Amino acid sequence: MPKPHPARGVAYALTCLVLLGFMPIISNSRAAEMSALGFAFWLTVWETIFALPLFLWELRGPDRGIIGARLDRRTKTRTAWVTLGMGVVFGLSTWLYVLSIEKAGAANAAVAIQTYPIHTIFWEYVLLRRRKTALELAITAVLVATLYYLGTSGTWRLSGLSPWFLVALSVPFLWAIAHVMIKEELGRTPITPAQVTFIRVGLSTVFLGAVLAVSEPAAFAMLSPKAQGWAALMGLVYYLELVIWFYAMRHIDVSFGGSITAPWPALTMVLAVVFLGEAIAPYQVGAVAVVIVAIWALTWAGLAKARRAMS
Repeated sequence: MPKPHPARGVAYALTCLVLLGFMPIISNSRAAEMSALGFAFWLTVWETIFALPLFLWELRGPDRGIIGARLDRRTKTRTAWVTLGMGVVFGLSTWLYVLSIEKAGAANAAVAIQTYPIHTIFWEYVLLRRRKTALELAITAVLVATLYYLGTSGTWRLSGLSPWFLVALSVPFLWAIAHVMIKEELGRTPITPAQVTFIRVGLSTVFLGAVLAVSEPAAFAMLSPKAQGWAALMGLVYYLELVIWFYAMRHIDVSFGGSITAPWPALTMVLAVVFLGEAIAPYQVGAVAVVIVAIWALTWAGLAKARRAMS
């Protein structure tokens, strides 16, 4: 394990912030003839292509990670099931990511997707029985209320709640499940960031390809330069964000990295106005500001709890 360099970790996290901000814009700029499912499949194909060289290059070095590692039968079986589940969950979440950004709008969907900490708190409690402090729960309540306000277009009326905003919320919900699984299971094996990324996108491609074969087989033939160009660009940016994030976590804590990337919905909001012509209402700006501050506060509360536990 290399020696951590915090400054390098911060630089990686800032790069992730920029990439995350651009991803919804790229997704909504795709060719009109390509559906959300078709685009999700093809961008994942391109992710797998971009992930392959680093994966193969690592196999030629002395540290081959999980490839060839001596694991007992129980660990191999558990890791195989977790890996398979990870591919399915991330494949489904990629499809819903593209669909929700299209239907809910880049700005609103970005805010919903950034609520990942709420879902992590839920799944850590359900799967790992990790309790949260009163302060963490209070901040989470503020986040939930803000999301409800945003989802109802600033009206607070349940009748105005957008179903596509709820679809966007399902993306971090699925991410949280997979990340908790990865941390608790694959974290016990010598797997490398490049291997995690390649396995994740490879299995997601298989899953999305199977769904596409049943529901939209014509999408396999969408090979025009425009359609594949946007899919390749999205696949490249998504792959870079994934692998850079994993390398950032080698140098800084996940919570610290998360606080650095927290403002990415604000960047998406600005880019949506410039490149997509989306109209941004004052309530959306206010909601984004509250969400960013709440995530920072949630990060601070988590770090404070960790320091107390160590003292």
